[in-house]
Amino acid sequence: MSGFAPWQQRVFDGALASLAEGRLGHALLFSGAAKMGKQAVANRLAQRLLCPTPGADGLACGRCRGCQLFAAGTHPDFKFTSYLPNDKGDKLRSELIVDQMRELGHWFSMTPQMGAAQVAMITPAHAMNINASNALLKTLEEPSRDRYLLLVTDRPGRLPATIRSRCQRLEFRPPGKAEAMDWLRAQGHGEASLAPALHAARGHPGLASDWLETGGLELRRQVLADLNALSQSRQSPVELAQRWLGDEHTALRLRFAAELALDAAAERLGAGDASGLTAAGDFTALCAWFDGINRARDQLSVPALRHDLALAGLLLEWRSMSKATAIQGARR
Repeated sequence: MSGFAPWQQRVFDGALASLAEGRLGHALLFSGAAKMGKQAVANRLAQRLLCPTPGADGLACGRCRGCQLFAAGTHPDFKFTSYLPNDKGDKLRSELIVDQMRELGHWFSMTPQMGAAQVAMITPAHAMNINASNALLKTLEEPSRDRYLLLVTDRPGRLPATIRSRCQRLEFRPPGKAEAMDWLRAQGHGEASLAPALHAARGHPGLASDWLETGGLELRRQVLADLNALSQSRQSPVELAQRWLGDEHTALRLRFAAELALDAAAERLGAGDASGLTAAGDFTALCAWFDGINRARDQLSVPALRHDLALAGLLLEWRSMSKATAIQGARR
């Protein structure tokens, strides 16, 4: 048993088929939403590429010295590249830098120590800054036999087109509802929670499972209650902003706020189910608010910004829009 979810297995089987037919690219781009299992599939493929004695099923044997070294994280012909500590050493950098890509290019120029392949993995690939991307491009332009570069990303659109065009793309797509529900059941989640979690996750079973395990679905219900309280002036925008920023769940709260507003707008247009949130009738203003919430999410990692003031302003806008909707509804 591979232990893969069905959608992961399909991608992995496709990669193995390409390898068997001699069609597997030198550079592979593993793309798809977070928590779809891209890293797990990339790791399994890397192990297979480095195994000199694969089984009849095309999988890594799991017994040779190469497989043992890979499992221990010490294979000399595998290079993992991700965030490095900052200059102070107290936290990780927010991007992948040019020196890492230059080191990777030099590493690829060396002879494999175990005589087979070399495999390098970059994750998250979209975190490369422009100089790092340009340095990596030089490596991509000079592919060599049995040298493989695996790029893993949740945001392929942030990679330069010159890099994307040189990669064979392995896409992880959400499965159909029935398959997703079956998989969630197999993870041991209660039947009553499956459909609400999958709906909240926009059909993404990995995300739905994560929220069910970590209380994310309950957090979403709280965000809904907070926005409704804000609309009814039972909650201060400033106090709510401070509370939302008070722990490590701020980004998830903002995501839920944006998506609940989107659901409410769809409901108002007759294109969605009841969301429990009343959307403003001014869809231009609602779209601008939606964009503002998503920008606030993206900017949370910038310490110099006054996130409390920016968020309080957005919440005040929501209250104003909601009150205007309520007044218009009363007049009708």
